[in-house]
Amino acid sequence: MDTVTKDISENSQEIVKQSNLFVEYLKGLIPNALDFAVDVVIALLIYIIGVKVIAIIRKMIGRMMDRSRLDAGVKSFLDSLTKFVLYFLLVVFIATRFGATTASVTALVGSAGLAVGLALQGSLANFAGGVLILVMKPFDLGDYIISDSGEGTVTQIQICYTRLLTVDNKLVVIPNGKLSDGVITNVTKMEKRRVDLTYGIAYGTDIKKAKEVIEEVYRADEARLPDEPMEVFVDSLRESELVLGARIWVKTEDYWTTRYRLQEQVVEAFEREGITIPFPQMEITLHK
Repeated sequence: MDTVTKDISENSQEIVKQSNLFVEYLKGLIPNALDFAVDVVIALLIYIIGVKVIAIIRKMIGRMMDRSRLDAGVKSFLDSLTKFVLYFLLVVFIATRFGATTASVTALVGSAGLAVGLALQGSLANFAGGVLILVMKPFDLGDYIISDSGEGTVTQIQICYTRLLTVDNKLVVIPNGKLSDGVITNVTKMEKRRVDLTYGIAYGTDIKKAKEVIEEVYRADEARLPDEPMEVFVDSLRESELVLGARIWVKTEDYWTTRYRLQEQVVEAFEREGITIPFPQMEITLHK
């Protein structure tokens, strides 16, 4: 009986001892948890304030660039780069709130950057392509370009990508690496552009008269640049038609409206003058 009582007493003491240790452990956790919660709240406040500060800095830099002679493409690229750098610094600053030193964070980011760089070689190529685009300036914001990857009006030149807006209002995002490595046709870079059109007339038509009709329409067009040459000539001879070519120079912004207008006006003039526009025909002869 004494032995049983002794065992119960020893077990009870052990339980009380373990309970006291657990209570002490919990008491030690509470300050740590409170400290961590405070750090989280402070980090959130720093992030919110940091985002607002970054926005202010970007606006200030934007105003400085507006007063400079930098073109719009360079401004867009530098704004993207500034945003990336400032957010990186904000993340490093927040990390130091949780006990990380600046050196350790920088080393960690450097190691991670190397690993990510090896995994994302394409993105680095796109960044390099963006720098080349800004240096070589094959196009600017607002230019209409044609590339192997798409065509449209340039709306943004970012760190890794260039955004184009097509004529039917579709957004095309092209990696800068592909743009810098491929062939780019800048349609709107030059101030003037030549409109080349062809018109088919039937064989037997008075060629001189047909050319005079085209010249009259072209000469009267409001968009024609009077100091530039205007040409009307026989372009080719086809099976069912004789093709006349015509060239006129206009301002680049007037190109498409002039092109559509001239085609319509020449067809109407041909109809008034009795000039036939042929179409492919097939003759079938039946032998009995």
